[in-house]
Amino acid sequence: MQQDQSSEQTKHAFQTVLVLSLAVWLVVMNTTMFNVALPNVLDDFSLTPSEGAWVVSGYSIVLAIFTIGYTRLSDYVPLRRLLIIGMTLFGIASFAGFFTNHFVWLIASRLFQAAGAAAIPGLSYVFAGRYVPYSIRGRAMAFVASASSLGFGLGPVVGGAITDQLNWNYLFLFTLIVVLLIPILYNMLPNEQLQKGRFDITGAFLTGISVTSFLLFISTFTWYYLVVGLAVLFGLWRRIHRMKLPFIQPELLKYKHYRIILYMSYLGFSTHFAILVIMPLMLQNVYDKSPTTVGFIIFPGALLSAVAAIYVGRLIDRFGNSRIILLAHILLTISTLVFYFLSPVNEYMIMIGYMFTSFGFSSLSSSTTNEVSRFLPDELIGSGIGLKQLIQFVGAASGPVFASLFLELGAEPYSIPSFQYTFLFLLLIMLISFGLRFLLRYSEE
Repeated sequence: MQQDQSSEQTKHAFQTVLVLSLAVWLVVMNTTMFNVALPNVLDDFSLTPSEGAWVVSGYSIVLAIFTIGYTRLSDYVPLRRLLIIGMTLFGIASFAGFFTNHFVWLIASRLFQAAGAAAIPGLSYVFAGRYVPYSIRGRAMAFVASASSLGFGLGPVVGGAITDQLNWNYLFLFTLIVVLLIPILYNMLPNEQLQKGRFDITGAFLTGISVTSFLLFISTFTWYYLVVGLAVLFGLWRRIHRMKLPFIQPELLKYKHYRIILYMSYLGFSTHFAILVIMPLMLQNVYDKSPTTVGFIIFPGALLSAVAAIYVGRLIDRFGNSRIILLAHILLTISTLVFYFLSPVNEYMIMIGYMFTSFGFSSLSSSTTNEVSRFLPDELIGSGIGLKQLIQFVGAASGPVFASLFLELGAEPYSIPSFQYTFLFLLLIMLISFGLRFLLRYSEE
């Protein structure tokens, strides 16, 4: 009888992960849908590219900051409450964004969207790490990770189609679908009790300022952003070592195993998002492909990642995280090699290269998050996953900038050698991460 009850709880937890993965897919797709709509936004509001870029980059910055805030709060506040708050905020912002007729209103809607969306990916991982039994936790993590990959891949396709057929305002309306999941998740999520504790608002503010300054510096190379960021980071470092319950818990950084996972996550996300930016540019500049065609070339890789989620999860549960982390590095390294050597052949080689990228990225994201939930104490899982998510978003923002710098070493219009230099840089990043993978085997504490 007890075994039947445990089996039923496991089944319910996994079903909850599936619904959460659907929510993750919707909010992550919202991240990239606006990339293809940006030219239309610039035309409608008579903006320069640097002004319009805040529609995308502002969203990413808020998403990064609020992600760790939600996961840190999950140590005290019930997951159900946090997720419902986040999804409701996301829905309200999406509804308001549909009626926008001013750029300031548009930016505000996007920022509030990000503030709500940040609750969903991070807390989905926290739920899996907290409630899914370790024997099948890898499968659960893989579903969440593959939902993200599918969202990134489908975003340009759906965004391009909606923008071409209707208008970019309808992108806001499409994302309102996530609101329909609120009553479902309300019934499925556990009824946790509110825990006593203090949320470090000052620490959260300092973290936000330091991350924002860093991202602004790497996107503008304005020196005073770096100075402000370093000064605030120093103040944050002093604070987390003096407070009893700081926003970022210094106990996390005492685990060498965890630190190496953070490094690998940063490098993996940097590589994936750099490819997502450089690949369309190559298809446009070298092969003269339209945005819609670019979306369809990206789509098979995202679809492969989603379909392979079941198998990746089973592999994690059967062989452990370490071997899947190795597999992920092999796939990502192969992808950079394909891009470097074969992308000049034709556009289909780019499609094949991204299939390796997407599959490897999904495997790395799910296996490293599962590994964090495996070895960290229960009281540190929420904050540990949150900090990992923050580092990943920083990698997602900085990778494309660094890759673009290599691309811009050549003169416009960008030639095949310019893209190859960029892919060679990404190959170097993956080789560094490969080295960290072997250090990971000897670092568990």
